[in-house]
This record gives sequence, C-alpha cells and structure tokens, in this order.
Amino acid sequence: MPRVPTREGRRAARLQDIPVDGHKRVLLAAPRGFCAGVDRAVAVVERALEQYGAPVYVRKQIVHNIHVVRELEERGAIFVEDVDEVPPGARLVFSAHGVSPAVRGAADERGLQTIDATCPLVTKVHREAVRFARDDREILLIGHHGHEEVEGTAGEAPGHVTVVNSPDDADTIEVRDPTRVVWLSQTTLSVDETMETVRRLRARFPQLADPPTDDICYATQNRQTAIKKVASQADVVIVVGSANSSNSVRLVEVAREYGARAAYRVDHGDEIAQDWLEGAVTVGVTSGASVPEVLVSEVLAELADAGYADVEEVHTAQEDLTFALPKELRPDPAHGRGGRHE
Repeated sequence: MPRVPTREGRRAARLQDIPVDGHKRVLLAAPRGFCAGVDRAVAVVERALEQYGAPVYVRKQIVHNIHVVRELEERGAIFVEDVDEVPPGARLVFSAHGVSPAVRGAADERGLQTIDATCPLVTKVHREAVRFARDDREILLIGHHGHEEVEGTAGEAPGHVTVVNSPDDADTIEVRDPTRVVWLSQTTLSVDETMETVRRLRARFPQLADPPTDDICYATQNRQTAIKKVASQADVVIVVGSANSSNSVRLVEVAREYGARAAYRVDHGDEIAQDWLEGAVTVGVTSGASVPEVLVSEVLAELADAGYADVEEVHTAQEDLTFALPKELRPDPAHGRGGRHE
C-alpha cells in the first residue's frame, strides 16, 4: 500500500466573515468522532509500536481516516494491501474492519505474528454469518461491494452469502430457497437505507429472518441521529471524515435528507470553500466514527474566521462503551506493562 499522500491544494487565504441575514452560529453534533471500536484499533497499533518497536505492519488502513494513518506511518507503522507484502515472521495487525479466514490462513502460512484489531461489533456479525451458514441458510448481506468489512464477513461463509448493495438490488436478487433466508448488514450503513432494503427484501421473501441483534453499530446510529437533529436546523452541514469512510459519507447523505440545504465532507478545515457559506446563518458540524477530535477543532477554527464563533453542542446520546485491547497487548500484571515476546 503506498503511503498516504501529503496534503496538497490547501486554501491559501482565510475564510472571510461575510454578513448574512441573522446571527451566525455553529450547531456541533454530539456524539461525533471516535467510536469505541476505532479508539481500540488505533490504540492497538500505538501499543504494538511501543511494545515491539517499529516496524509494525498493518493490513489495509487501520481505520478509514487519512490523518490517523499518516500519523501512525510517522511513528513506524507500515500499511500494506495484503499479507504477501509482509516479510515472513513479521508482526501484522488486522484492521478494525475485519478479515476473512482466508486472510488469516495466508498470514499463518507466512509465519506472521498477528494482532487482531477487528471491532468487536464486526466480529459479532462474522459469528452470525458462520452460525447461519452452519444452519444452511442463505445470507443476504446488506453492504457495499468491495468494502473490507463486507469482504471479511462474506469470507466467513463462502457459498452462503449474497451481497445486497442497495435497496434497488433487493428487487432483483435471486435466492435458492425463499424459506431459508436471513439478512445481515455492514455495521456502518445508513440506518434508514438499510431498513428500506430490508422492507423490500421482505416484500419478496416474507419468511426473511432477522439477525438476533441489530448489526448497525451503536456509534453509526448515534451519529446519524445527532446529524438528523442538527440538519433540521442548519443551512449547511460540514462532515469531517475521509472519502473512503462509509459512515462519514452516509452522514453527508443523511444531512441532506433531513433538511440541510447543502452538506459537504472534508478531511481538514482548510478544505471548506467560501461559497459553501454564502447566505448561511447556521452551520452544522459533525464527524465520522474514525475522526480524531483535533480535526473537528480545526474546522471550528476555520469557521470562527468566517464569523461562526458561536458554537452550541446538540446532544442526542451519551456514549461510554469501551473495548479491551487484545490479550497480547494488555499489561502484564507481574510487570505493570505489556509483556514482550522475544
């Protein structure tokens, strides 16, 4: 995997404070930013670098945020597309999005020392896929073709999974036995779009079974709920997040659907264009689940230059979930730190 490119095309001048018909303000969605799974995955790479030293290899981006990836690269992480790029015997971290058994097998064949940073909520979906395949059910996996999470989940049950990419796909897919179908979903989708897909699938397959618990992760749902409330009051919404972040892209779509005149995605504050703010009294701001808060602060500073210094947080949920690190990175009770494996 090539190194994440350095920033180019940065806006040369500050945003201008152009008068509008009303008091300028920012509505800042809460919750936003890092979820428990992302926080754990980033901590896995950081702890591995501290515990074992550089380099530590990571398959794919640990999370879908170019700022996070760039910072970890600077500390000694090496991101690769697949396991055959990793020297035999080296240490490899699996990203938060999860991997298929085939990838794990390939890593074992190279003698790699693997550390699994898969989000536990993604792991839950993997286990559901294995169980339903064992029961010989056909799994309709709602998600985006090519997304790492979808590839990993589908790889748990080859021959049993059909990917449903959109609500329209639900009208055309074919199944072997309509009485033995169940749906699962990628964890980072739009809640509304997923439920519409399920509705259309069930119209064709009335015996479609539900997963035992909701697959869309709590953080995705919470961030979408928050931006719905903000968007209904905002002229413009700015979502901080990378282009390959599914949940960040969904936040832009949700903002548009729930009342914002316009919504844009940025990686950094200096990507905000002056004309986006034309006539805007209220600007909504949020960030995807893989975005560090420093990038949101950067956006708020840029907006303050344009006269949007009045910031009000809009709270819709409280998040306090945390996930433990993988056992090989937990502190050794005897020594007060992670044990080295020499």
